[in-house]
Amino acid sequence: MKTTRNTAAKTAVLEIFEKSKIALSHTEIQKQTGDLCDRVTIYRILDRLVNDDIIHKIVNLDGTVKYAKCHHHAQRVHIHNHAHFSCEKCLEITCLENVKPSYIIPHNYKVNDINFTLSGLCPNCLNSNI
Repeated sequence: MKTTRNTAAKTAVLEIFEKSKIALSHTEIQKQTGDLCDRVTIYRILDRLVNDDIIHKIVNLDGTVKYAKCHHHAQRVHIHNHAHFSCEKCLEITCLENVKPSYIIPHNYKVNDINFTLSGLCPNCLNSNI
């Protein structure tokens, strides 16, 4: 089994996810790491964290890939079958852990991944419109 080392860049990316309540794009993460590492290193770190089930990918309605920290990492095996909310005004994406989407598919299909994204206005943007 291959062990991974905790580099300064990986530690910095993990800290960014610890502090963030929203999903982040590669560009947003790169801005927060500054000159610590290059964009390719960040992609490698994100891929490793996804494979290790520490973070998960979310594809926004416009096709942008964002990443969010898994909040149920203590479980041995988990799937990311929760919904995500994409705000049409501030463009932030948040995980909705208590919203469990459901679906019915024909018996001859096998689901490997689920991506449920709801769009509208988040509480902050909705309150700013009042």
